[in-house]
Amino acid sequence: MAVETGALSLADVRAAAERIHPYVLRTPTLSGEPVAGTGVWLKAENLQRTGSFKVRGAFNATLQLNPEQRRRGVITLSAGNHGQALAYAAQAFEIPCVVVVRDDAQLTKLQAIRRYGAEIVLVPLAEWQQRLEIEQQRRNLHLVHPFDDPAVAAGQGTLGLEILEEVRDLRTVIVPVGGGGLIAGMAVALKAERPDLRIIGVEPERAPAVSESLAAGHPVTPSRLDTIADGLAAPYTRPFILALVQRFVDQMRTVSDEAIIEAVKTIALQAKLVVEPAGAAAVAALLADSAIERPVAAILTGGNVDGHRLGGWLSS
Repeated sequence: MAVETGALSLADVRAAAERIHPYVLRTPTLSGEPVAGTGVWLKAENLQRTGSFKVRGAFNATLQLNPEQRRRGVITLSAGNHGQALAYAAQAFEIPCVVVVRDDAQLTKLQAIRRYGAEIVLVPLAEWQQRLEIEQQRRNLHLVHPFDDPAVAAGQGTLGLEILEEVRDLRTVIVPVGGGGLIAGMAVALKAERPDLRIIGVEPERAPAVSESLAAGHPVTPSRLDTIADGLAAPYTRPFILALVQRFVDQMRTVSDEAIIEAVKTIALQAKLVVEPAGAAAVAALLADSAIERPVAAILTGGNVDGHRLGGWLSS
């Protein structure tokens, strides 16, 4: 079955898998029975290089830059994880990298971006996109967007191919959603291989960019953007992503910040895995609805969490 929408296809995702293979880990798909009962699987991208799935898309995009783009350098905006991933990929090929980061980003994420050799530009959330555009034009850098980029979405979609190889009788996949690049890339691959598979996206109630855009029929600014899951706090989605979600994603759900933190705690104590709030959103949705058809895979998208915050949540 050939599935294509605009600039993204199953062939693109398969090509990305071959391209990035030397640079990323094939993360384990672990039993989630201690967390949510039988028939549950956890795709542990919190164990990925740089601590999140974002390195997949960053490498797929970086590996396709032409010599002039590499010479000039790359730029992106990020709450932390995509910035780390792009900085890591750029460092591997000695490419200059600038990351425009919201000024409330976690210190540990900022430290990691600097450790990989990128320059950080800290800005208030309200000026995030504007400052990105200013810096990109002023420095003549190539933009590697965290989600509005077919190469990035194709790289993220490689997660879907791995899951299908590891859980052959899978019925449902639950994916945390920020801007939507991960679920868009995965959905193209998953629906091409398994049209019967049910794909559920999960957003924080306090950052519903994709859900509200779907309701409006076009990208809109989310009504709230104050979630504890900073990795899912995208200030917008884009038409490219929204079209893929509309076509291939079966359902979008939202979860509360309280449910997300409970999922972080449950994953840590029962599965012995450290995930950040964004990485726990799929499990939060699973814990809230035992009727979700199983076998089900929940994506643990990242594990870059501040130790003091994690300690506070675990002790509460």
